[in-house]
Amino acid sequence: MKKITSLLLFFAISFFANSQVNNYNVGDIVDDFTVTDVNGVEHNLYEYAVAGKYIYLDFFFDTCGPCQATTPIFNEFYDKYGCNEGELIMISVNDGTDGDQEVIDFEETYGGSFNHAPAVSADGGAGAVDSNFGIAAYPTYILIGPDTTLLENDIWPLTDVSTFEATFPIGLVPEVLECTELGVTDVQNVEFAIVPSVSNGQNISLIMESQEAKNIQVYDITGREVYSQNVNANNMVFSLNVSSGTYLLRVNTETSSATKKIIIK
Repeated sequence: MKKITSLLLFFAISFFANSQVNNYNVGDIVDDFTVTDVNGVEHNLYEYAVAGKYIYLDFFFDTCGPCQATTPIFNEFYDKYGCNEGELIMISVNDGTDGDQEVIDFEETYGGSFNHAPAVSADGGAGAVDSNFGIAAYPTYILIGPDTTLLENDIWPLTDVSTFEATFPIGLVPEVLECTELGVTDVQNVEFAIVPSVSNGQNISLIMESQEAKNIQVYDITGREVYSQNVNANNMVFSLNVSSGTYLLRVNTETSSATKKIIIK
């Protein structure tokens, strides 16, 4: 069964680790690679870099809960800044265990309502890239600069597009080039509130703004699901009997899903 690499070890050291990229440190020049996404389009890292692009990579696999929860945010980021037609490039890179059809199914199920970033499966060479970077846990989001150096080795915790925007180097102000009209527009975004978002875990209220929640899931920082409940309601109250820390609450509706951070003291 596929699972996050070295799950127990990562849980033990997660509060002390500085990176989920084992083979490069921030400031290192990364190796070139060429991959082919599930739509047959080829992507070469150094070609993007020579063109002055900043490249964001999303390392994932299809049954990874936090990957499922945060992929819509990555796709929204991709959509907002021009679908790889602007200064920023976004590519999702599988861990090498999923083929084209599995990655396509993953994107269709969990990719959200925005245009989806190019996704590369094992069939397109993703495994070699994942191994070259030495990815230790999933998802891992990184940033590579136009000089081919690693600028960010673990963009996390990921709450919304502003988390990515906070990684823009000084002087980088990419133009917003939304291309939503080219993508899926008939799926309503999931809007909800968590009250309180910082608590002892007891009597947490989930308040939906319009849609009805069908299911909620909570994941810890290692990607382990710690809570799941079928809802079928606009509002609910639940409790989490978990250790102090940061968690991801994912709300699933009939047509889409969204994720927000929740902190347990």
